[in-house]
Amino acid sequence: MYKVSIKPHWRIAYGKKPSIDTAILLRLLDSIQTEGAILQAAKDLGLSYRHAWGLLREAESIFGTPLLEKHRGRGTTLTRFATTLLWAERRIAARLSPTLETLSSELETELAKSVLGTNRTMRLCASHGFAISTLMEHINRQELPIKLRYQNSMEALAALAQGDCEIAGFHLPVDVYEDSMLQLYLQFLSREEHCLIHLANLKQGLLIAKGNPKRILSFRDLTRNDIRFVNRQIGSGTRQVLETLLAKNKIDSANINGFEMTEFTHAAVAAYIASNMADVGFGVETAAHRFGLDFVPLVEERYFFAIARETLESHTMQKMLSIMRNAEFIREINQLGGYDAIETGRIHSVNDVFRLVDL
Repeated sequence: MYKVSIKPHWRIAYGKKPSIDTAILLRLLDSIQTEGAILQAAKDLGLSYRHAWGLLREAESIFGTPLLEKHRGRGTTLTRFATTLLWAERRIAARLSPTLETLSSELETELAKSVLGTNRTMRLCASHGFAISTLMEHINRQELPIKLRYQNSMEALAALAQGDCEIAGFHLPVDVYEDSMLQLYLQFLSREEHCLIHLANLKQGLLIAKGNPKRILSFRDLTRNDIRFVNRQIGSGTRQVLETLLAKNKIDSANINGFEMTEFTHAAVAAYIASNMADVGFGVETAAHRFGLDFVPLVEERYFFAIARETLESHTMQKMLSIMRNAEFIREINQLGGYDAIETGRIHSVNDVFRLVDL
């Protein structure tokens, strides 16, 4: 199997000075932030101390501002400018990851087709998330012919119904959606032809700046004039859940500062808040843990894969189920923070799952 990896790469310049490649510089700054010392950071990256210092001085000359601050007895820390560079890198990675991973998957499929003449891969459409990423790592290690395209829950189910994928991932909030919303899901699912595989339970809620400096405790606080919000894109399952919860709490989104400011992943929302560009967002607990944010849980969700019953019997699908039921995979899901793998790999009928949400 071909494996394509695409990573974001950017350069930066100041005024008419030559631009600088950020790849090694950002890795060095990240290591200095972790180690608190240039020498150790250089060793970690396999650089000489002299080379590391030269890189830092060149960057400071181009940017016209220092990158490091030395403190007697407390080692070396990053300046505000250097920290901003790191957060920019993290936001770029978080924002672009679904697009780049989807493109990588498409290229892998095209390369395989050019050699084999046929497409033997199984197509998985799913919304971007930490459990999905963990599963794909295991799938890729075992070289299963499963290719991922990131789409929101409704798009994934529509793709399944239209024959554009064999596996559709979607999340189903507990005690949130109205019957009309659930009926939209069911229009793409056949109670006789499809079954559902449980991936994980997860929690969504408010992602809040570390220490909650503005004392944000509930949805009501989002309408305050001093609160900056960052949202998920229109059409995402998380955005739909949020809008449903706001309606139930009789809160007008027009009164939320930044409601139309959007990001395409939970990680991108968390990175936006962690870099002090917003005070609060709505997303999964795992993103809060990854970016050092506080979290206020508001809703529980169940994540499923919808497949045709005949697909369940395929060799590839059985191998994927074996991965999901493996103790190592279950342990990794439970360690994500905010995820629960208690039912991972369990197969349900469509009737059973939608009966549980009182449709």
